[in-house]
Amino acid sequence: MIIDKLMSKPIVTVELDDSLKVVKHIFERAKFHHLLVVEKDVLYGVISDRDLLKAISPHIGTPNETPHDTVTLNKKVHQIMTRKPITLPPEADVYAAISIFNQHNISCIPIVKENGRPVGIISWRDILRAIEANHNKKTQKN
Repeated sequence: MIIDKLMSKPIVTVELDDSLKVVKHIFERAKFHHLLVVEKDVLYGVISDRDLLKAISPHIGTPNETPHDTVTLNKKVHQIMTRKPITLPPEADVYAAISIFNQHNISCIPIVKENGRPVGIISWRDILRAIEANHNKKTQKN
């Protein structure tokens, strides 16, 4: 099974100088946990919802919020992103992704073309969904 068939697309991206306020806004409305960081359509990093939560004040949006807390939303994406993420090409086999997930403490792999342009993203959840779907197909045939 190749990655191109399993990866999530289209992707949602942010730029290096976007504020964490932009990132927070996207994550509040999305059902995914990672954003790809690009500049001129080239991948530079990944930011997760966990990265965001670590970087901003826990008092944002609560009655205890202060002006100092809201300043944390002015940080820029490049300040907290994971740089030089491990990537795979779209034609890679799913077992290459599984190997990367097993060897590294990461939860997503950006899928990029040779020119560095991201075209998708795969998480271990995507792989588990594919395994479940494959299992269900086999079960229904029997």
